[in-house]
Amino acid sequence: MFVAINYISCQPDYTDRFETLFQSRAGAIDKMPGFISMQVLKPQTSPDDPYLVVSQWESEENFKAWTKSEAFIEGHKRGFEDVAQARKEGRTPPMTSDFKTYNVIAN
Repeated sequence: MFVAINYISCQPDYTDRFETLFQSRAGAIDKMPGFISMQVLKPQTSPDDPYLVVSQWESEENFKAWTKSEAFIEGHKRGFEDVAQARKEGRTPPMTSDFKTYNVIAN
């Protein structure tokens, strides 16, 4: 099994929008070959901690195929647009993300 974790930091005034984006997601990832599950974790101890988007896959190849798919672009379009608009206006992007990937060695 392969796990990808996206660490997403949001500006304080963007957290409600971020949560709404995930709660109203299209679900395209659910239909991707090799997809197992996804959890979106909200920080509990400090609002400055990042959200974690944890997705589990049968293989790294399945995950990479997802990130290169039209469904990925469509599923992330609203968030990408928010970031692009902020940059266009010279503002700090409302969120930033950092991916880290892992191979599962024990379950």
